[in-house]
Amino acid sequence: MQSIPTRTRLRAYLSTPRRPRFVVELALIALSYWVYSLIRNAVPEREHLAVDRARQLLDLEKTLHIDIEHSVNHTVDGVTWLIVSMNYYYATLHFVVTIGVLVWLFHRHPGRYRAVRTVLFLTTGLALFGYFFFALAPPRLLPDAGYIDTVLVHNTWGSMASGDMKNVSNQYAAMPSMHIGWSTWCAMAIVMFARPMWVKVLGALYPIVTLLVIVATGNHFVLDAVGGWITLAAAFGLQCLLNGRSAYRFPQYPPNDPRAATEPGDRSAEPDRVPVGAGGRSPHDDDDDDTRRERPQREPVEVSSSP
Repeated sequence: MQSIPTRTRLRAYLSTPRRPRFVVELALIALSYWVYSLIRNAVPEREHLAVDRARQLLDLEKTLHIDIEHSVNHTVDGVTWLIVSMNYYYATLHFVVTIGVLVWLFHRHPGRYRAVRTVLFLTTGLALFGYFFFALAPPRLLPDAGYIDTVLVHNTWGSMASGDMKNVSNQYAAMPSMHIGWSTWCAMAIVMFARPMWVKVLGALYPIVTLLVIVATGNHFVLDAVGGWITLAAAFGLQCLLNGRSAYRFPQYPPNDPRAATEPGDRSAEPDRVPVGAGGRSPHDDDDDDTRRERPQREPVEVSSSP
């Protein structure tokens, strides 16, 4: 008996939807984020190089006429309640929404979960190359540029970017922006898989609002966001190579899930369609003929012609 090549078996394994295990996924996510944070914060900050690159990036944005960071930063900072809200948005929703979407996919879309989660992991892993090879200062750390460090000025908590937390976080890991990468990943999953239209709309707005927040708080340039989108696109390409198809083409439920039979568009939930054989007849036609043959015939009734 000829054995199946290892590559073929691996491809079949990666392309087959399987039910994720909660404990395994929880441990995998925790371990992955710990490794990501460890590597990200271990990258040499190279302050002078990061500042020089930030100035070059700003010059490029001026050439492209997209250098909106300074005006947005100062305009929003003039509205205290708004900028404070954005500070907390920047510090918290980045994690809360992403974890929420992962939990939702795990419970409601188990057949798609692993492939979509793989895209998130690859996006985060690829970002580390940007942090290592392209250290970049955020606008708020650009000397004499006039940007406002909104977390520092308004004394809000929670952000790893300013205040007491900056000593345990790499301050020059701005390119690519994972706030944009993760928020766009969340938006795509919500728009593709959610059913209520209002949820789809909120999902689509999430990365747009996030872009405004990262610029208004002085944490990123616009081109950092572009870097986040490019990183996400590259992760989707790698995921397709690994799984043999797009994450969005996986079924909602794995084949062994009882809910798979009722999945919208699933042929298994429909009545069996019997192929038509030669002469335009199907096996059901033969069954009907047998039924007619077995059915007792009625005796003819004689009608008397006499008065």
